[in-house]
Amino acid sequence: MPPHLAEPSLSTLPNPLARYILATRPAFLSVTFVACLIGLATAYFSGFSAQPDKALVTIFFALVAHGGINVVNDYYDAMNGSDAANHERIFPFTGGSRFIQNGVLSRKRMGIFGYAQLFAVIPAGVWLMRVSGADLFWIGLTGLTIGWAYSAPPLKLMCRGMGEPAIALGWTLVVAGADFVQRGQLSLLPWLAGFPFALLVTNILYINQFPDRQADASVGKRTLIVRLGPQSASWGYLLIALLSYGLMLFLVGKSILPIYAVAGAFALPLSFTAAHKLIHHASEPARLSGAIKRTIVAANLSGILLAAGLLFAALASF
Repeated sequence: MPPHLAEPSLSTLPNPLARYILATRPAFLSVTFVACLIGLATAYFSGFSAQPDKALVTIFFALVAHGGINVVNDYYDAMNGSDAANHERIFPFTGGSRFIQNGVLSRKRMGIFGYAQLFAVIPAGVWLMRVSGADLFWIGLTGLTIGWAYSAPPLKLMCRGMGEPAIALGWTLVVAGADFVQRGQLSLLPWLAGFPFALLVTNILYINQFPDRQADASVGKRTLIVRLGPQSASWGYLLIALLSYGLMLFLVGKSILPIYAVAGAFALPLSFTAAHKLIHHASEPARLSGAIKRTIVAANLSGILLAAGLLFAALASF
């Protein structure tokens, strides 16, 4: 079945509310939910009592922020023409949401909706600062700035080969922010625990850029994949995965994370089989769908198991 047959259209989305909800690409918000779980788990593991009201507000508005960033990214990719030029996309994973290109929502409405979501996070952030601590301001501000700067001019980090570091830092900040709201103070633990997970999230972005490579290059988006070429760049995926799981095992070995946190490495076969597929078919976008799916599952599964390991260690210590 040709990819465009499964893409959104006005006829398949007659409900205006459904259009706006789906424009945020809700299926991809799971990594932010999991990042929040890890942050909540690191705080609980450190002996801080769970505060459900703060946790719910944190998770909900982290998801709103991520949704807004997704929509803003679609808006700027419509402006630079990369999504319109993308004929090798693997929907729904690459090539954007297609809402603008297929006439479901106009570019102007997508831009307004995306920025409205980002601004909606501010009041919640102010409340969380009041009940948790002023240092949350810097975590939140940095996270929103990175999310905006990823695609928005003048920085356009994704166009400068800086998209991967931005994603790695951004999702580490989500973990640190969720921990801070519970803990009420800064701690190194959520940064260390969150970074291996953030690297696996980075690999989602990384592998998604292979089907987008030709379109990105045609409009001047100099991503790492465009700069290195598909075959050389494919080894970067394996390097990121090795760094993630290696760091996770190192932290457990040094007793920085509890032994149960090693469960996060159980997703390693998914990442490695995806890497094998990518290395062998880096220049064949149509054959990467399975590897992309495994990459998404690996990030979510590893994060969930890591959070579960932290929680189990906390409960076992009682």
